[in-house]
Amino acid sequence: MTVSQATIDRYTQADPDVRLMLRVAADDAHAFEELMRRYQGRVVGVLAHLVGRRDMAEDLAQDVFLRVYRARKRYVPASKFSTWLFTITNNVASNALRTLSRRKEVNVTPVSPDGSGANPIEHTALAASGLMPTRQLDKTEMSEVVRLAIETLNERQRMAVLLAKFEQLSYAEIGEIMDMTPQAIKSLLSRARANLREVLEPYLEQGEALKV
Repeated sequence: MTVSQATIDRYTQADPDVRLMLRVAADDAHAFEELMRRYQGRVVGVLAHLVGRRDMAEDLAQDVFLRVYRARKRYVPASKFSTWLFTITNNVASNALRTLSRRKEVNVTPVSPDGSGANPIEHTALAASGLMPTRQLDKTEMSEVVRLAIETLNERQRMAVLLAKFEQLSYAEIGEIMDMTPQAIKSLLSRARANLREVLEPYLEQGEALKV
């Protein structure tokens, strides 16, 4: 893909992380360390939601930044740095999930911590409420229930929700990362929110909006 000089100049001037990446391209090790400091936690967080294992997410994040470093001489600022980085993250996650699926290491019906096979969302909610359905879950408890609900989404819906909710990217930016049109991303997020609302409805206060 050919990128115009005007586009390169626009992103270079507007995005300090693009300028850092251009320094990485010039073999500035300190610039690479700074980019990792800024983004490593965010990349690990997204990957952990996608693959469901923190240790695996940390390994995959190393792969992401290794790819960033190896691509430094070919880097052209055609978008925000975060968009380029999360495109790589999405590709790494997709490859990892395909490998896990082929090895049949993905358990599509998660087992609850007590081994009973109960819905993990229900298990968490019941444990948090002390088996008292009249007690509303507090903010921390509800966050855990939402996290588990996000894990019930399919891979594409989950990625779109994570980028929209946690990275606060626009439809256009998410579309660029996932190779979809902004309208398709809007539809994907609408379906994801509907699925989450159905799962979370028993745990939401009446009339409370689903903030994803």
